[in-house]
Amino acid sequence: MINFIISSNNYSSKTKTKEIIDSYMMNYDIEVKYHLLNNYKEEIKKINGYKVFLIEIDKNNSLDLVKYIREELDDWNSLIILISDNKVIENIIGTRLFLFDIVYRNNSFVKILKEDIERIIKNYDHREKCLIFENNRIVKKIDFKSIIMINKEKDSKKCLIKSSHGNYYVPESLCKISKRLDKRFVQTNRSCIINGDEIVEYNPNENKLLLRNGMVYLDISREKKKEVCKYVTNYK
Repeated sequence: MINFIISSNNYSSKTKTKEIIDSYMMNYDIEVKYHLLNNYKEEIKKINGYKVFLIEIDKNNSLDLVKYIREELDDWNSLIILISDNKVIENIIGTRLFLFDIVYRNNSFVKILKEDIERIIKNYDHREKCLIFENNRIVKKIDFKSIIMINKEKDSKKCLIKSSHGNYYVPESLCKISKRLDKRFVQTNRSCIINGDEIVEYNPNENKLLLRNGMVYLDISREKKKEVCKYVTNYK
């Protein structure tokens, strides 16, 4: 399901934006839910799943909502489209807020908005998924396919991602990271998650995983042994 989350100080603008999207989405067999924001901080926390934000901004508005999504909620995966009546926000493109697009309310508004929705649909559940996080004020993006495993650092709230192109520290708990991953990942114990695509062989008698890079992994907890065996057997 795609959640379209529309924010504007003008109720009429919110409903018109919803109508444009709704008329276009009728051409697709995709479940859609619309959220017309009022008290955005409380409402956003209750929305789960794939999110597309359409945020109307003018010269009297700040980027509080965008910053709240990216920085306070630490959400770098949701898509954000800014809508404006004028050119006052052109310089925002150069910021580190990962905007999907900026659309101006002019004669091309409907056309460009529909083009954006079409791009979103093409990428929805068919894109190369990735993990996006911020560390030391630097935003990093790691494709799921390049992740080998994720280890919880001992006596720390950080995790270490081991990938095919290097290692990265993520200032998040393993539990929080696991909620952002897809079904290719399997947890082998309380401190480790492994990318199922990297598993070449599992020997349940020796409780041993052979990974594609040649690494032999032995640290599979007793509670997770059946889960890992079932996962490796049924995955794909």
